[in-house]
Formats: sequence, C-alpha cells, structure tokens
Amino acid sequence: MIEATPAVPRVRLSLVAAVSIATVLLDQLTKIWVLRSFQEGQILPVIPGLFNLTLAFNPGAAFGLWSNLADGTRQLVLAGTILLAVAMVVVFLKQTAGRGWLPQAALAGILGGAVGNVIDRVSYGRVVDFLDFYWGSYHWPAFNVADSAICVGVAVLILLPKPKETIPDSPS
Repeated sequence: MIEATPAVPRVRLSLVAAVSIATVLLDQLTKIWVLRSFQEGQILPVIPGLFNLTLAFNPGAAFGLWSNLADGTRQLVLAGTILLAVAMVVVFLKQTAGRGWLPQAALAGILGGAVGNVIDRVSYGRVVDFLDFYWGSYHWPAFNVADSAICVGVAVLILLPKPKETIPDSPS
C-alpha cells in the first residue's frame, strides 16, 4: 500500500512572476513617460499643496541613502545591498510558501521594485524619481513606482498575522 505524503507548500511561481513583471513594466513605462515629458526639476502640480510630478534623479539608495559616497564605493555598496535584498526575498518566498498568496505577492512586488530600480542604475547610473508629495514646505523625497511597490510589499508583510508556532510535545 502506498502512503499518502503531505503536500509540500510551494512557491506560486506564476504569481511571483506575474506580479514582479507587472511591477517592472509599470515602473519602467512610467519612467519612460516622465523622461520624455519633463526636464530635470520641472514641476507639474497635480494636487496643489499636496502632490506634484517632477523629474528627479537619485544616485543613492532609498531616499538618497549613500548618495554622498564616492562613485566606485557607492556602486559597490549598492550592488551588495541589492544582492542581499534579492537573496532575502528568495529565502522569504520559500518560508512563506504555506501562508497563502498574499505574502508571496508582497514579496514579488518587492522583487519587481528592486529590479525596476536596478534597470535604472544600469541604464542611467541613477534612479529616476518623479512622485513628489509635500505638505507646506516639507517635501517627502521624490520616489517612483518601484519604490512604492517595495514599500507596499514591506507594509503588507509587517501587517500580516504571524503564523502560529507549534510547540512540540515534551517527552513524558
């Protein structure tokens, strides 16, 4: 008699691929539009007092982190950070395989966002940003679709209920 083996949770590769590819495409298409439509620093008010479209370039990481490092050092630090982030996403994808589609979609958004920004670094030597939210004289650093996907993905992972831990029975 053949014994049934429990199903091993799997990463939903089609979901991960679809969300990652959609994120990269939306990110790159919006950046192409902004690069063709704006000069650096040009501002288009969308919601006065709250939101503009503007072309800005970020040579550093998130919110300008490491932008003041020397060119060779900055690229090396960014490459290491990107490789580490992608490796962590792959590990987390395997760890969340049994937790449903939402954590895997969130991780796929993070992966797609990272890839979108890597494409910019390879193509332009810096990341194209254009979403400018502000209140009064305070401006949040400009960002893009890739950054948004990364932030939303991280927020979803933080807000998801944690899996219940099982405590093994103690030997009697």
